[in-house]
Order: sequence, then structure tokens, then C-alpha cells
Amino acid sequence: MSLEEPSNGARLLSRREGAVLVLTISNPAARNAMHPSLYRTATALLREAAADRTVRAIVLVGEGEHFCGGGDVKRLADQRGRPREEQLGHLDALHDWVMAMQDAPQPVIAAVEGAAAGGGFSLCLGCDLIVAAEDAKFVMSYVKLALSPDGGGSDSLARALPPQAALELLLDGGVCSAQRLHAWGVVNRVVPHGEAFATALAWAQRLAAGPFDAQARIKQLVHAARGRTRRDQLDAERDAFVDNLYGDECGAGIEAFLSARRPPKS
Repeated sequence: MSLEEPSNGARLLSRREGAVLVLTISNPAARNAMHPSLYRTATALLREAAADRTVRAIVLVGEGEHFCGGGDVKRLADQRGRPREEQLGHLDALHDWVMAMQDAPQPVIAAVEGAAAGGGFSLCLGCDLIVAAEDAKFVMSYVKLALSPDGGGSDSLARALPPQAALELLLDGGVCSAQRLHAWGVVNRVVPHGEAFATALAWAQRLAAGPFDAQARIKQLVHAARGRTRRDQLDAERDAFVDNLYGDECGAGIEAFLSARRPPKS
């Protein structure tokens, strides 16, 4: 399924792989550079998926050799001659996409080959998990255009890294390898070239077989933890644990665990 085909050729492709929703940023001739219409399409698809319990995991990937080169610089140059309010609206739409990934109850996995630059880097940081090819390149390229980050790039890096490391990526705008991000704990898995999507899909399918409600609450707990006091987080953990304990999925999980430990009848 293809939605929105703006003038720069960017599209967002959506398909199902069983219980996994695959969203593909498609503009391979321009390293999958994005267009604001993609933001709104992605948000709509993610919100639809969030309400569909048959979708159990989501993979975000770029078509072809690259994940996403970020925004279209030619469009940004043209935007400078247009009203500021218009660009504010575009960024609000991008940020709605990032929040829709966080708010979705399903785990969202980025599969990164080639370049993840600018907004593309911010987008993959907005996913719950990241699988990257060993030769993938990550770059916060905003500063090279005298821009500051969008798409939550500064927030994600500030949460994940010491200030010195986050500022190095943001101020220098240099290329960072998948291996370095893996050592920092930002990238979960580094795989051979060409295997990022297959690995991410297999991981998503495994997670898709897990308990929907428990995974959703785990996401909520982790994403909310940074803004809470220790006591508030403990209270949130308590409430989520009890909600899960009395749910049907937990009952089935406990029964399966206990059954596996029972000795066979003689």
C-alpha cells in the first residue's frame, strides 16, 4: 500500500508481515529524503495500528540502500521564502509522528542500512529498538546547515548519552558508526550489511508473539520514567504490575510456566 506521493517523490509504503506492520520510507533516488506529507501519513498509520490488536509489532525501514537522509534541503531552501507558521506546522506534524511511535502500545524497531542523517537519525532514535548494519552511518547533520535538531534528536541523545557525547554528535555533525552507537547502548544490534531488515523483522515477529498488554505497559513505564520522581515511578510500576497480573495474558503465561515445571505423570 502506498500513501501520499508529493512532488519530491517521497512515499510511505505500508504492508503487513503477519502480526508485524512494516512502514517503508521510499524515495531511494534521494536517499529516502522525506516530505512533510509523510509525517502526517505515518502518524495516521501508527494511530490506526495502535488501536488494532492484530498488529503486535512495527518495523520502520528505508527502501534500498539507505534508511533516511532526513529532510529535503531544496524544500527547506524554498521554505525560507514562505511563512514561518507553515514550517512550524510541518515540524509539529513530524513531532506527532515521533510521539505516535512512542505512544503506540507495540514495540517499534528501526532497521538501518546506509545513511541515517538529520531527521532520519532523529526518527530512528524515536523508535524503541534499533538494528543497524555494520556499515551504517549516523549523522546529526543539522549543524552543517546552521540548524538545530528536530524530530526529538536532541532529547533522545540527551536521554541516552552523557552531555559530552550528545554534544559531540550535535555540535560537530560528524559521522558516527553503528559500532560506536552500539557501544554507547543506543543501537541494540549490529548485523552484516544487507541484513538489518531481516533481523529487525525476525525480532519483531518474536516480540509479536509476546503479551500485548504487558509490553505496552513496559513501554509506558520506560518512556515516562525520566520525567518522574523515584516514588512516582515505583507507583507506576506497582499499578502496571497489578493490571498485568489480573489480565488474561498473564493467567495463560503463568499456567504455561507452571505446566512446564510439573513433573510428568507416572
